Amino acid sequence: MDYTIRTATPADAEAIKEILPRLANFDIPSARSAEQLWHGDRDLLVGWEKGERECLVYVATQADDAVLGACIVTMREEMLSHLPSAHLEVLVIDEKAEGRGIGHALLLQAQVAAKEAGATSMSLHVFAGNTRARSLYEKDGFDGELLRYYKPL
Repeated sequence: MDYTIRTATPADAEAIKEILPRLANFDIPSARSAEQLWHGDRDLLVGWEKGERECLVYVATQADDAVLGACIVTMREEMLSHLPSAHLEVLVIDEKAEGRGIGHALLLQAQVAAKEAGATSMSLHVFAGNTRARSLYEKDGFDGELLRYYKPL
């Protein structure tokens, strides 16, 4: 393994912000703009960076501490059971780091950290057309149990 997973610090926020546009690196729905897919995540990250939002944030870094990927998790009540849960807000990998297992490693770290924080489950949202992300989540045992429909008016 040529990278390390560690807890992020506010000093990592700028590097994470730089790779957030990768969240729109798939055939996005025609009613959406690429920026809509990551601006809210950027705002969440800024709130965490300023100490205004509680999140579990992890980064994958290479030997020179350059950020290769990141994940952001928030804690919340599970929608149906109301048990303590976690929500994977962001899982993003720099283009030059794809295919090295970093996404899987960050996903595992997110789950370990969420469980340690008291979560009994983890949820996430993924666009139907984001087949690469869906494949990763399904291989890790996530079940696509809900469909969300959207129509601009």
